[in-house]
Amino acid sequence: MRTSAWARELGLRVPVVNAPMGGVAGGRLAAAVRAAGGLGMIGMGSAGSAAALRAELARAGDEVGIGVVDWVIRAEPELFEVALAARPRLLSVSFGTDLSWAARARELGIRTATQVYSADEARRAHDAGIDVLVTRGAAGGGHGTAAPELRPLLDEVLAAVPAPVLAAGGIATAADLAAVLAAGAAGAWIGTRFAACAESLLPEPGRRALIAATGADTVLTRAFDIAAGLPWPARFPSRVLRDAATDRWAGREDDLRADPAARAELRSRAADPATAPVDAGRAAGAITRVETAAEILATLTASDS
Repeated sequence: MRTSAWARELGLRVPVVNAPMGGVAGGRLAAAVRAAGGLGMIGMGSAGSAAALRAELARAGDEVGIGVVDWVIRAEPELFEVALAARPRLLSVSFGTDLSWAARARELGIRTATQVYSADEARRAHDAGIDVLVTRGAAGGGHGTAAPELRPLLDEVLAAVPAPVLAAGGIATAADLAAVLAAGAAGAWIGTRFAACAESLLPEPGRRALIAATGADTVLTRAFDIAAGLPWPARFPSRVLRDAATDRWAGREDDLRADPAARAELRSRAADPATAPVDAGRAAGAITRVETAAEILATLTASDS
């Protein structure tokens, strides 16, 4: 299949990175994606910690990447230090504006990545020495901006910087992958498609919900972050599967903020695997069964798909 200079430089057989989804992309998933020829990533999300990262690294072995959230490593600097000490193949830090972290990684010879949502952000990241930029379109699951859509964003960023650019958001099939590579992307950063796979950390109720869902069953909301008191920047709502909680609170986040009892109820729902929010992008409809990471990568690269 079509590949890229960036993928060849990293020794990847497949120009695919599994997105470092917090609570989903653990060491087993990263190792499985690596073994199948892609770049496997461990994700440390809102609940990320140094101890959790050490545990997942022990399950992954060598030659995997790590993704962390900017405000989380500011609150727990040890998490960033553990990530640096692991010498990952790629270190991704996103959802912040201070890019000085990249210099620390560069001094250690660690390749770096960050998500960008405009040409201006891409230029800032490139000027800070970040190696690869991730353009995450609005169709992506989990935290991200509500706009723009992937293809215009990808074109804009490719025109703005000479750095390798990965495409993210709504990529779930071989045709999707071929289209972004043909447009000039160095690879694809894929989350939702891997979320229900056999090696992910997603609890069983979440797997069942993803398999049953379509792309129309997702919604953007900040409700769960507000209920939990998490300091996510307002520009980064989370795309999750629609449920009773999102039907009640999506678009009514200001009312939720003023209602302590409702916030406590949402926290209780989020703590129960049977009712916890499930991050999912508009590619959720491509998930029809539990597959291994290797099976997913084979499907993504099948020439007759």
